[in-house]
Amino acid sequence: MTQQNKQNSSSPTTVEADKTNKSDKAEVTPLKCLLSSVFSGVMALGVYRLMTAIIETYSTKPVISDNIFVLKLTVAVRTLVIGIAALGTGVFGFVALGLFLLGIQITFKDISKKFSNQ
Repeated sequence: MTQQNKQNSSSPTTVEADKTNKSDKAEVTPLKCLLSSVFSGVMALGVYRLMTAIIETYSTKPVISDNIFVLKLTVAVRTLVIGIAALGTGVFGFVALGLFLLGIQITFKDISKKFSNQ
């Protein structure tokens, strides 16, 4: 088979695959955005509370050691754990905000389409 015949024979299957992929995609609605935003916000709040509990636990239990290596390693691990929790809080918070704003944008687009069609 020549290169052109190979391309022609694969083209219809690619077009059909694209059509099925487009029909399988779920439509983004304001309600889905709002519910996803609430879920992400709850996750952010949960991770934030976990972070504050970790901070409180670390502050009430100091490390008692004379070895400088142990002290430096403890500080590094505690900083890493708190940093990961803070990163999770920030990511979930920004996702919640973004989904909420996307829901508002979709709502305004739907309203403007209804008014422009009338």
